[in-house]
Formats: sequence, structure tokens, C-alpha cells
Amino acid sequence: MRLTHPDGTPVHLAYCTNVHPAETPAGILAQLDRYAGPVRDRLGWDTVGLGLWLPAATAELLARSPADLAELRQRLADHGLETVTLNGFPYRGFHDPVVKQAVYHPDWTGPERPAYTLALATVLAELLPADVTRGSVSTLPLAWRDPWDPASRDAARRRLDELAAGLAELADRTGRVIRVGLEPEPGCVAETVPQAVAALADTDPRYLGICLDACHLAVAHEEPEAAVATAVAAGVPIVKTQASAALIADAPRAPAGRAALEPFDEPRFLHQVREEVAGSVEGRDDLAPAFAERDGLPGEAPWRVHFHVPLHREPDPPLRSSRPLLSRTLGTLFGGDHPVTDHVEVETYTWSVLPEKHRPQGPEGLVEGIAAELAWCREELLTQGLRPG
Repeated sequence: MRLTHPDGTPVHLAYCTNVHPAETPAGILAQLDRYAGPVRDRLGWDTVGLGLWLPAATAELLARSPADLAELRQRLADHGLETVTLNGFPYRGFHDPVVKQAVYHPDWTGPERPAYTLALATVLAELLPADVTRGSVSTLPLAWRDPWDPASRDAARRRLDELAAGLAELADRTGRVIRVGLEPEPGCVAETVPQAVAALADTDPRYLGICLDACHLAVAHEEPEAAVATAVAAGVPIVKTQASAALIADAPRAPAGRAALEPFDEPRFLHQVREEVAGSVEGRDDLAPAFAERDGLPGEAPWRVHFHVPLHREPDPPLRSSRPLLSRTLGTLFGGDHPVTDHVEVETYTWSVLPEKHRPQGPEGLVEGIAAELAWCREELLTQGLRPG
């Protein structure tokens, strides 16, 4: 869906298809028929935006196969769907039984990650609607934090510079500018926006910037206003924002708090936990280590958990979501005289691993949930002064 900022800038709203377990071109087409098209029908919007997730093998195939790419482009059009952004964080296997830290591999120190990202950019340049000349791709913030040393840093920087050169060549060839955003995430080399800004120092801002994920921002205890101001002051563009909300437990070690949190400790995804302790932020890399009796978090202050929860509803008490921080993030990005970014992607990929009573029932239930999230996000953007169309 498209909205318009008061200054006249078009703002694109999409949902991310990494919620769907498709790894092949045929699977991508099937998810448009089963989910994305019905989401548009349920909402009754003229167009629904998709932030496509294309695993590496599919991205590489589409980048070199005009026929397959044309089929995807036509199927999008048939369903009233459009794509201006891709999620390039997971490389493959995002719905394997156990993902955890595998999602951070390959990282930016080797050749696979830039090759994948450039393939995504090549595909996106062809998928952009005819009246759109700029797209975005989100990617992991360099690597998981360990192991990381100066040699790793230098290797990743060379890869980013090579990517920027490839994106410049793509822009010259196609007339479409594709920007890639590092997505700060707890536990990674660039966990916070200031760390991502530092990693991008002296890179080409025409092609490289930040993807601001509101869930990650909340878990890291970053204030939206300060985070956005840091990027803007450094001249680092926010190429897209992911509208997402974290899980919060105010009394995590109380019996009721622990009982409510335990069903979210599931085996597929990593759920980093952060707590403010004596003026600093302490963390553990998953819920089970956070609960550990000897080396866990104290639980004397609220826990913020990297578990993307649905935007349109609050978790059952005593838990809550970081949705108020998401609203502040959107206000910071769009409430000024000019928007700080123009791509918004709803990214709740955890529907299938929610506690069982909250999981959607079948494809129809997931369609209903995604549509409700998009409707909530649209209304939130309208309250920031954007208008439809």
C-alpha cells in the first residue's frame, strides 16, 4: 500500500514474506496465491506491498532467469501486489526446525553474503513498479559478535565497498537505485544504531545505510528519537524500517511472569533477552540462559525479549509488547517536515511459534492476522499525518 507524507513523498507499506516457509520459485508463487493475494482481498486495498524474502538459491536463479523473473512479476501484478523492498537477512533455511544462530551465516566477512545481496538487488531492480526508481534490501549487521576481530572488520568493510560498487553499476545499467541497510540486532557486531553508524563510516550513503527494526531497537533499550538522530547527524540513511514489537515481562522471575514467558521459549528462533541492571544493559542470548539460576539475568527489572509479537493485539497479562515504542519510532520517522525513510515493512515472522493458543488456525487464520497487522500499521501512520494514496 502507498501513503503520502504531507511533503508529498510516497511512503510504501508492506508485510514481510519471511513468515511463509517457501524456499523455491514455485513455493514463492504459491505463497502469493495462498496468502498475499487473500490478504489484499481481505483488506480491500487496491494494492498490498510485499517485502519478499528470497533465499539465496532462488535469488540467484531469478537474477539469471528472465523468464522466471517475468513470471514472478506477472503473478504479483495479477494479485494486486507490489514489491519495493526485500528481506536479505536470512540466507536460507529460515523455517528449519532449528534456526537459532544459523541465521547469521554466512556473514559479511566472506564472499557468499555480498553475492547473495547483489543478486537480490538485481532481482528487485526488475520487480520495482514502473513509477518507482528506488528499492531497499535489509541485511544482517555484519556478523554475530563472536568471533570478531580487526581482520574480520577489515574483511567485512571490503565486502561492503564491493557491494556499493556493484549497486552503483546496477543503478547505471537499470536506472534503479537499490539501497542496502544493515539491521542492528541484539547479539550482533552492530547491536545498536550507533554501532551500525560506526560500521558504515565513510561508506557510500547513496547505496548503504540502516534498516531500523523497532523490535530490536526496543530490546537494546535504544530510544527511537536518539537512534534516528544519530543516523541523521552522521549522514547515514535509514533505507527502511521494520514495524515490529518485542515481548516485555515486567516481573520475569515472579511465578506468574515466568509461567507466562516459558511458552515463548521455543526451539526454532533465537530470542535474545535484555535487562537494565544498575544503569547498564545486560543480556543473554536466549530465554533459557536468561532464566538460568546461576548465570541468568537477575529479573529485578523488566525483560525485553526478541520475540516479534503481533502488532494489533497485546500479549496476555502479565506480559505486554513494546508497541508504544513502535508508535514513537514511527512518529520519529514520519512526524517531521520530511520523512526519514519511505519504506515500512511489517515483520512478524513468528506466527507459527507463538504459544499454541495464539497461533493462527490454518492459512485463513494467518491471512486474517497479517491483514489485521497491516491495518493497524496503516492507521498508526495516518495518525502521524500521512494520507492514503
